[in-house]
Amino acid sequence: MRLRKKDAAPVEEILLTAQPVPGEAQPATQKPSDDDFIEDEFQPTEADGGMFGAMPAKKAQHFWPSAKRLMGLLKPEAPGISAVVGLVVISVVLNVIAPKILGQAMDVIFAGVVGKQLPAGAGKEQFVAGLRQQGQDNFADMLSRMEVVPGTGINFDKLTMLIAIVLLMYFVANIFMWLQGYVLNRIVMKVIRRLRDDTETKLNRLPLNYFDTRQRGDVLSRVTNDVDNIQQALQQAFAQLVNSVLTVVGIVIMMFIVSWQLALIALVALPLSGVAAGIIGARSQKLFAAQWKNTGSLNGQIEESFSGHDLVRVFGRDADMLERFEERNEALYKASFGAQFVSGIIFPVMQFVSYLSYVGIAVVGGLRVASGAMSLGDATAFIQYSREFTQPLGQMAGMANMLQSGVASSERVFEFLDADEQDQETATEHLPAKTDGHVDFRNVTFSYTPDKPLIENLSFTAEPGNTVAIVGPTGAGKTTLVNLVMRFYELNSGSILLDGVDITHLSRSELRSKVGMVLQDAWLFGGSIYDNIRYGNLGATEEQVMAAAKATFVDRFVRALPEGYDTVIDEEGNNVSAGEKQLITIARAFVANPSLLILDEATSSVDTRTELLVQKAMAALRSDRTSFVIAHRLSTIRDADTILVMENGRIVEQGNHQVLLGAGGAYHRLYMSQFAGADAGETADDSTAVRS
Repeated sequence: MRLRKKDAAPVEEILLTAQPVPGEAQPATQKPSDDDFIEDEFQPTEADGGMFGAMPAKKAQHFWPSAKRLMGLLKPEAPGISAVVGLVVISVVLNVIAPKILGQAMDVIFAGVVGKQLPAGAGKEQFVAGLRQQGQDNFADMLSRMEVVPGTGINFDKLTMLIAIVLLMYFVANIFMWLQGYVLNRIVMKVIRRLRDDTETKLNRLPLNYFDTRQRGDVLSRVTNDVDNIQQALQQAFAQLVNSVLTVVGIVIMMFIVSWQLALIALVALPLSGVAAGIIGARSQKLFAAQWKNTGSLNGQIEESFSGHDLVRVFGRDADMLERFEERNEALYKASFGAQFVSGIIFPVMQFVSYLSYVGIAVVGGLRVASGAMSLGDATAFIQYSREFTQPLGQMAGMANMLQSGVASSERVFEFLDADEQDQETATEHLPAKTDGHVDFRNVTFSYTPDKPLIENLSFTAEPGNTVAIVGPTGAGKTTLVNLVMRFYELNSGSILLDGVDITHLSRSELRSKVGMVLQDAWLFGGSIYDNIRYGNLGATEEQVMAAAKATFVDRFVRALPEGYDTVIDEEGNNVSAGEKQLITIARAFVANPSLLILDEATSSVDTRTELLVQKAMAALRSDRTSFVIAHRLSTIRDADTILVMENGRIVEQGNHQVLLGAGGAYHRLYMSQFAGADAGETADDSTAVRS
């Protein structure tokens, strides 16, 4: 279940303060009606991966294009990547040569042991010849390949030198490996920083309809969890894969140098391992994609449950929300377990294949040493190569799992970054610093979807300094009307002029800098009350902030707080009342000193006593500036200069309170329906007085 606040969007929340923001809006394709609250089932789009847990997104199948684009993020860091590869190459070369030298040390030990058992004074050739005469050709061949000095034991000087060389090679190899890790971490951090910058910038460029058709929690998951997963994949998988691939290549070369026969046996494991990894990897990729889709779904559920906690409690939907949470949590559990289970099969399968190869190498290698076809040191080195050969293969399998998970996350992030943005604009006109606030609607037509018209051929004029109230039933298009003034959406046809200038000829930031907006839900940022007021105009002086606070009655309750204006608003703003929050937002708009003011149901969430203060604050705010007031409580707009009565996107009546009440039309019906009962006598007298 989704609980949406009407026309709510981050851009609107930012514009509470009448300050220009980086993001603009573009023509929308979908938008909910102007209902106060809309409760519906979330219907995920193809971009959201279908129904939760049912199937991965279509793009999740495009592994290689997404992987290529993910690697493309590293392109600006090409010099650093080249340095990383160079360091890895040096480290790998040292690591793969070391076993060969260690094999030579083994030959020195073995030759010393054999030489000690032979009588001194005779040459090696004499013993070899004698062995052949006795029919011990295999032992003779083996002895002929060894550097044996009869009667002499182990050459410890040569052995010490070889061991020292091996230790030095391993030490230097690890130093270079540490260096590549250091360089790579710096590169990845820079790449992820740019990616986070891109996602934040994208958030401010997306139109409102993008947020209207997606869960906020899923969007947050894309720009947080998925980006973190990409970072992990690049940090760990990239370097390990490069190291593993180069290690495999180096070991293969060394194995062919030592013994091409044994090398062929070892390479039998490659196609078998590749087939296993390919089959299992393809399956795990789909499951990883489903895992991250369900992660976004669950985050969306949590975000909605938390944001609408009070509403959930009021309607007793705790059990229902818990059931929905458990369903999505179970879907995430199944997808995550499946992804980890399937991907976890790769390593055991490859290990089993490597053991088969190892057994073959051990048997054939032993026979070749016994026959004198290769030395014991070469056989020892080859066995070490065979063990080190399977290790990077296993690492490649493990890193492939991480890379698949990272690619699945990158698909979600790239999908977010590729979402349609607002239209680019080029401002051709500008307004003075202080405008009169003359607003002219000329044959304005707008609809969220082509098949469902909302506003058609609407025309009216708001004179400078006047207050224009907009009333009508739910879904009439009231909030949509002021959203068009803000250019949150673009018109289908017609034009809106501000002081004679078509607003489409102005940059959105300049237009919005002239407009102040106070919404039904007062949004306060984490920080002090002073900072929240000053947010409306970051260049405001302390005197201007205090003047705004006093004019909007904020000063009256702030002085009673222990910390005064330094009182820090908590995350949910629960340490101040709803009415106090609304007064703070009005003060924030006041300090911005806008030419045009929009008040959207600004008093609907406060009690009657607080409403009087809010009305006085709004009266001070509306002074000398054009104001649009959307209200359901008709008692709050009696003094409006012009009242527009809207039905089905059209203005059906227009005039002041007295004229419209006396006309006995749509406004009269709305007014009477609100004040029937206790105030029936008062309203009847009011109506009679008008008619007389």
